[in-house]
Amino acid sequence: MADATVWVLADDRPGNVAQCLGVAEALGEPFRTFNVRYDKRAEWHNLFRYSSLIGLTPDCIADLTPPWPKLVVAAGRRTAPLAQWLKRKHGAKLVQIMDPGWPVRGSFDLIAAPKHDEMRGFANVIRTVGSCHRAVPALLEAERAKWEPKLAHLPRPWLMLSVGGATKDYEFGTERARQLMDETKALAARMGASLLVTSSRRTGAEIDAVIAANLPENSFFFPWQDGIENPYLGMVGAADAIVATGDSMNMCSEACANGCPVYIFCPPGMVNEKHARLHDMLFEAGFARPLDPQADLTPWTHPSLNAAIDVAKEVRRRGLL
Repeated sequence: MADATVWVLADDRPGNVAQCLGVAEALGEPFRTFNVRYDKRAEWHNLFRYSSLIGLTPDCIADLTPPWPKLVVAAGRRTAPLAQWLKRKHGAKLVQIMDPGWPVRGSFDLIAAPKHDEMRGFANVIRTVGSCHRAVPALLEAERAKWEPKLAHLPRPWLMLSVGGATKDYEFGTERARQLMDETKALAARMGASLLVTSSRRTGAEIDAVIAANLPENSFFFPWQDGIENPYLGMVGAADAIVATGDSMNMCSEACANGCPVYIFCPPGMVNEKHARLHDMLFEAGFARPLDPQADLTPWTHPSLNAAIDVAKEVRRRGLL
């Protein structure tokens, strides 16, 4: 976008990019998504890449053309040197999602760090509950309106199941997938609900097959496919209740955007301490409950949760735009 006020630095980490897009969309300003491509030097510590184009491919550097942004939104350690270069060379203000690490923290105008990361508080840091995401009310409503007619043949209420997968630290095997399906189907049966299921890029064909083999009669399953329009946000917007697997902090946070009951599937040994801290925060604040097939089904609601809106408000409050 030629007249973009905001640049989003988008690299090969889809979860990071989604958080940045959520902030940019919440700001409501014209924005450009700048695709960052790395070479092997991107793995160097930022002590050596500080405020430079080191680690970017030649074609990526060639794409750095004016008009320059007033504000840069980025996430993750590897984007930090490019963000700093845009500040040093072209005066951009910098918003970083998550801790960019030492020694670059002080050069950012605002760092949005989830409370579950336990980052120390500095003047340029705000701490959020959950992850930033794109599921703002307007987008959820638009996606709900698009997908709800295509699901209208399924009796309500609708229970959505959002499935992640293995992480770098923990496996998500077929036995766990069958446990997930058994517990979710039991909850759906008690609710008298149809089941709407989506998987993610981390789920994989083997787990998709387990899901497909264990669907109840009234159900809709959309396995993740690259490049295909995805009903995920439409389901989030339309669901009467949501089950999310606890391996994805983004999915758990997005599920809480609806305001409906949210249940997190996280049996022992499934996630690390940081994920567990997020779950506990969501439980304590009333945004979610642990998945329990025998859960109390008394209707309950909660405020919509989206840290991206909080970050956008803080950008305005600090005069960064």
